[in-house]
Amino acid sequence: MAIFSAHPAGAHGATRRIHLSILAPLAAVSLAFMPSAAEAQVELCEQAERFLVETMGMIALSEPDTIDDWRTQAMVPGCRVTAAGASSQESADVVRAFYQVLNESDWARTPDPRDAPQEASLRYRRDDADCLFNFYGAAMSLNTDAEMLVSDAVHKGPGEDLYNFLVMCTPAMPAAPRG
Repeated sequence: MAIFSAHPAGAHGATRRIHLSILAPLAAVSLAFMPSAAEAQVELCEQAERFLVETMGMIALSEPDTIDDWRTQAMVPGCRVTAAGASSQESADVVRAFYQVLNESDWARTPDPRDAPQEASLRYRRDDADCLFNFYGAAMSLNTDAEMLVSDAVHKGPGEDLYNFLVMCTPAMPAAPRG
């Protein structure tokens, strides 16, 4: 199971030079010491990570996480994928194109998603995972090790700005009753 991923072709065919030397040692150490429960959590993110890397051409890192899922009103074991890419497009265009490609893929909107579309934060389901995809641009930072690793691995071309997605995945579940 891969903990990090990178793909030499960027989104929509743009070529990227990827600096994997930073990520490879971290992945090897992470795999060696990761307990089986954490591996199971990270498996929830495999499809999201694959989409970010293979379809969108981003650099991605998956990690286990405990998620406060306000949709189900529960703290659940899950995972997060931190991803970075670069584009010369305006942020709104990057987000619009990203969700258009996601909508045309095997991902489906989660029933009763309770997400924040005006904040470019949308919930999708694939197989047994519900994943909340969150966009953020270069003006914002989570200041996590994962964000720094994937962001540092992205080569920005002339006129390109860095952007990120944080994807939080939990086992697929129905939403808690409203009220």
